[in-house]
Amino acid sequence: MRLVTHGDSAPSSVNRYLLPHEQQVIMVRRHPAILLRPVAEVFGGLVVAGLLSKFFGGSDAGGTALVVVWWLWLLLLIRFVWKVAEWSVDYFVVTSKRMLLTTGLITRKVAMMPLGKVTDMSFQRSLLGRMLGYGEFILESAGQDQALSTVEYIPYPETLYLEVCQMLFPSKDESDD
Repeated sequence: MRLVTHGDSAPSSVNRYLLPHEQQVIMVRRHPAILLRPVAEVFGGLVVAGLLSKFFGGSDAGGTALVVVWWLWLLLLIRFVWKVAEWSVDYFVVTSKRMLLTTGLITRKVAMMPLGKVTDMSFQRSLLGRMLGYGEFILESAGQDQALSTVEYIPYPETLYLEVCQMLFPSKDESDD
């Protein structure tokens, strides 16, 4: 979760979608808060499985029920590992020409919006987002439906918002270069 410096390069999972003439300006992984729900499900399932084990532990008939309960919890754990693996390959990238959001582990999805098409950009933060440090970008273009209209769980939203706005609306000094 960092802004890209000039010496850094995108991981190959992102780099393959960049054009030769594009310069990568910002690259961040989505905020780990995206994993809060799967974490809560795994811990909640563990508590329930533990309580049911204590409840059914003394009976012979409860043995089959316990096996089912722990298999269900194992499925929750596998789902959590899957979500972490998906999160690890999801990136929000801003280049000199466009914004990209790459998602998906098996089915790869790349949503893109050219910087020149962005007519309005805002961000919002929920109470939890303000406490944990993430936000959501809302992008609009001139009356068109774009593949990239919202980007959730963006880390450092104020900093990224200012960086992207500076790219969208450069000062006259920068545009003369």
